[in-house]
Amino acid sequence: MSVVTNLLAHSSLIKICGVTKVDDARAIADAGADALGLIFANSARQVNPVVAAQIIERTRTSLWHVGVFRDRADEEILEVLNHVKVEAVQLHDPLSESLRVELRARGLFIIKALDITSGEFATFDDRLIDVLLIDGPRAGSGETHDWGALRARHFHVPWIAAGGLTSENVAALIQQWHPWGVDTASGVESAPGVKDAARVGNFVANARRAFSQKEKPS
Repeated sequence: MSVVTNLLAHSSLIKICGVTKVDDARAIADAGADALGLIFANSARQVNPVVAAQIIERTRTSLWHVGVFRDRADEEILEVLNHVKVEAVQLHDPLSESLRVELRARGLFIIKALDITSGEFATFDDRLIDVLLIDGPRAGSGETHDWGALRARHFHVPWIAAGGLTSENVAALIQQWHPWGVDTASGVESAPGVKDAARVGNFVANARRAFSQKEKPS
């Protein structure tokens, strides 16, 4: 079992997504990140379940592991989860009630990804899940987007910012929009699916510093 028993026990969360190699996962743990994302979707960062299980085994006591799903039927998601023992799932498709109930029965945290430009962003009832992830219209593209829609949206649960985040812009985003967590994939890569240890380290350090400053009493 992970040393972290409750995802929401974190005062803030730094997640590195699109991990495809054991060595990259170790570097992410060494850098002090809190979680990594394993993508089970058509993507340059897709990981097969065998490698995903190896990554989890090597970093079980130091990181949270999030299974990321897009364009997958409920049955396909559950089949992957039968073999890959993540602590949380991140869903980019509409969340069916039957899947939500099954994920709850398995004791998994549910992260619902929302496109900030979509109608679902305004209407989704976040009380059904544990954490929101707010992204742009092309998840995984590395493109930045306008965060202005946040001004008119109240959340009942913690939220994670994603979309074009790098070590250069993550601190400013944290200071302006005050997310609970931040998530990056391409922003710390030397090639799609290949993490750069120096970029990972810089991203984590800058995000951690910004979160620390935000938590200090004024």
